Amino acid sequence: MRVKRNILLVLVAAMLSRCTPATGEMDIFIKNGIVYDGIDSLPKLVSIGIKGDRIVYVGNQEKEDIPTRRTIDAQGLIVAPGFIDTHTHADVELGSPSESDNKPFLFQGITTVVVGNDGSSLFPISKYSKIYEDQGIGTNVIFLVGQGTIRERVMGKVDRKATPDEVLSMQDLVKQEMDAGAFGMSTGLFYAPGSYATTQEVISLAKVVSKNHGIYDTHLRDEGCYSIGLVAAVEEAVEIGEKANIPIHISHIKCLGREVWKRSDSIIKIVEEANKRGVEVTANQYPYEASATGLQAAVVPRWAESGGKDSLFIRYSDPNLKPRILEGTRQNIELRGGPEKLLIVNSEYEAYEGKTLGELSESMELNPNEAVFEILKKGYARVASFSIDPYDIENFMQQEWVVTGSDGNTGHPRKYGAFPRKYKKYVKGGTIKLSDFINRSTSKTAQILRIPDRGAIQVGNYADIIIFNPETFGDRADYQNPFQLSEGLEYSIINGKISVENGGYTEKLNGRILKKE
Repeated sequence: MRVKRNILLVLVAAMLSRCTPATGEMDIFIKNGIVYDGIDSLPKLVSIGIKGDRIVYVGNQEKEDIPTRRTIDAQGLIVAPGFIDTHTHADVELGSPSESDNKPFLFQGITTVVVGNDGSSLFPISKYSKIYEDQGIGTNVIFLVGQGTIRERVMGKVDRKATPDEVLSMQDLVKQEMDAGAFGMSTGLFYAPGSYATTQEVISLAKVVSKNHGIYDTHLRDEGCYSIGLVAAVEEAVEIGEKANIPIHISHIKCLGREVWKRSDSIIKIVEEANKRGVEVTANQYPYEASATGLQAAVVPRWAESGGKDSLFIRYSDPNLKPRILEGTRQNIELRGGPEKLLIVNSEYEAYEGKTLGELSESMELNPNEAVFEILKKGYARVASFSIDPYDIENFMQQEWVVTGSDGNTGHPRKYGAFPRKYKKYVKGGTIKLSDFINRSTSKTAQILRIPDRGAIQVGNYADIIIFNPETFGDRADYQNPFQLSEGLEYSIINGKISVENGGYTEKLNGRILKKE
């Protein structure tokens, strides 16, 4: 196994370690671990000293008599920087006293989460930043401002082109949120109302973000064949990056639906050519063959959603529009592999959970496209869509510009298991090296997001460090029981304080709201 082969390199790599003299008493001293620093490709047998919230020593503990308040013996365990999750939907939970510990992410080894993805963000950031800080949070948090949120505040959910005055109003709100601490802007150009924006409108907002040293994170306008097509959607993202002079980060990169399977080679070529031209393009990815989104977003035509859900059902009750809506819905169901490939994983009407659209349509004695609207009448429903080919997953995963992101949201096992699953299935399985998994879950991600002093085990950096068991680290959540915490994480240290100890939660909220450089 590749993990074991890497461990054999520890003694050789130890000779290359950078020893830094320690001064004064340490708060925490980690010794005997197999240390992957988040940058190098080989592990090191070094010790790590933490004082306050910073790493103050990295070196050979046998050469130093270092006083310390607490020693952690990591014999046989892997020590790494805390993972940084570029794409989560933890916004609401972090604001809830009962869920602000963020344990679904914490037990994956994640110490920092990004919120405000897919064009949807809490507004205003200043309000929610204060709520998080006053209440306490279990992991560090980075905010993005959502383009869809901004558009809705200025224009509502209508499907039309923005006027010049409306664009100016949106730009003002984007600047307000950037000034409040957002690291960049996200778009969900697949979703209403963000999908109603033209490319030029998005560029106009992205230019404001660029002037404020932020990034552009995007859920592409199309990840399959639903509107403009996957290739055109990637080209649109690159165009936005070029014209706004802003780094582009593609969220949950994938080829969604049989019609675009094995197109990853084409997408990789587009990205690499853009990078050669000086346009910074990166991506994140979750290691699952099923995507997840709202049922309405997945299969209902965008034009029918204009104005919101109430407007959708007004159109659906119109005998002149209903056939067109149903036909568009039928086509979208087929693009996702058919009704048996759409599993309800979360629903306000709990009786629907755990059943496929095909099963529900049979029980309702309706066609699948008609059953969609009966389900939606009961409230929000979220589906897992089994429509991603393993070839594309592995192909994207092997690219140096693709980092790990969970896209964690309620009902899909990725919320509880994305990072450990990648290790368990793809590192142990030989698809990628352990060092690549760690580096592209830590330092590479910090570089993409412009996070200062995090993502690597180096003297002077903040002490976000995890220690996990290479034999047992893995996911437990699946589609039948998606709410199982991952296993094998022995310690999590966030800002120099212990959040997970001997595999158990310490009940300490050690996270912070991170600030831009």
